[in-house]
Amino acid sequence: MNAEACVMCHENNTISKHTARKDSLRIFNINDERYLGLINPIRNESDCYNSECHAHKSTTELLGILDVVISMKKVDNVVGENKKNIILNSVLITLLISGLSFVFILFLVNKPLKILQDGLSALGKGDWNYRINMRSRTELGVIASEFNDMARLLSSAYREIKDWSETLNDKVEQKTAELKNIYEQVLQIEKLASLGKLSATVAHELNNPLEGILTYSKLIIKKLKAQNNADENSKVLEFLTLIAEESSRCGKIVKDLLLFSHRDMEQFRKYDLIEVINKSVMLINHHLEINHVKLIKEFPVESFEVYCNQQKIQQALISLLINAIESMHNKGGDLKINLQIENENAVLRITDQGDGISQKDLPFIFEPFYTTKDAMKGTGLGLSVVYGIIKVHNGKIEVENTSENGTTFKIILPINQKNQ
Repeated sequence: MNAEACVMCHENNTISKHTARKDSLRIFNINDERYLGLINPIRNESDCYNSECHAHKSTTELLGILDVVISMKKVDNVVGENKKNIILNSVLITLLISGLSFVFILFLVNKPLKILQDGLSALGKGDWNYRINMRSRTELGVIASEFNDMARLLSSAYREIKDWSETLNDKVEQKTAELKNIYEQVLQIEKLASLGKLSATVAHELNNPLEGILTYSKLIIKKLKAQNNADENSKVLEFLTLIAEESSRCGKIVKDLLLFSHRDMEQFRKYDLIEVINKSVMLINHHLEINHVKLIKEFPVESFEVYCNQQKIQQALISLLINAIESMHNKGGDLKINLQIENENAVLRITDQGDGISQKDLPFIFEPFYTTKDAMKGTGLGLSVVYGIIKVHNGKIEVENTSENGTTFKIILPINQKNQ
């Protein structure tokens, strides 16, 4: 009843007729070796006791027991080997994951952080040119890029401060020179203001003798014209006429001085522009001769009328021609005056063979008090006055071209436009 193979069917000294399949299995040890046992009862079925060869009666329920026992040594060995492999693989996988994590942290986290730390340390020590070479799109790469931008800005600010500290004296001297130049210009303006006040007094003193010169010149002209010897008197008449005209112009200039602070309306009439040019040339003939300058006039017609103020245009032309002669520095050369008619405009070009105008001076030549001449030779007002005269005539003046071989000034004057 207590046998190892029978105990499952004999519980509490009773016989169990129906035993579950799981209860039929058993595992037991023999000499430290495990065995698997399966008991299967052989019951007396009707096919058995009705058979002729059967010796048992029909009332017998159990014919016997089939007990199968299998050694589990091989299975235990396989299970043990599998356990060892699982443990070993677990250890290897753990070590591999730990190694990969170490490498990942070392190269992707710790090393970039060390580079950033070195960069901050170098920047803190004053190495403004230190840059972090980290080409990465990660957050650490963005931090490195921002670090480089910050270092670049700090380097630029440091260089600027250093330059200011090193060149402070030069900048102070430069600003002092600029202030001195401005002070000289202010003095020049004060001189001109004093000249304006003085002109009003001098104009009264000059007006009377000029009026006398003009009167007696006209009287002599009238008497010479009454004589019959016209050939001998023609040259004298020409010079006396010039004296009368220039005396009249001086009188108007004196009048302008009297009206220095109260500008009057310009008086425009129709004048022969070629005649105005010829009169201007006559007045500077002496300058042409002593400077060995040859004058070339290119006029398409013999007479050409425009609405203008004759004296103002003559004043502008004389100023431009004298500047052109002085630019040749007694070297001689050709001075060309070219007149053309373009689109209801008179286009006048004055071309010299002087030294030209430098590119740095070109934008400022029409500004008041700007001059490239010595302080004793120029005031910087000539071209400024010319510019003002041409603008009053609703015209335009510009430097058409300039080089080491000479300069061409271009003047455009409306033909029929009256000053309003």
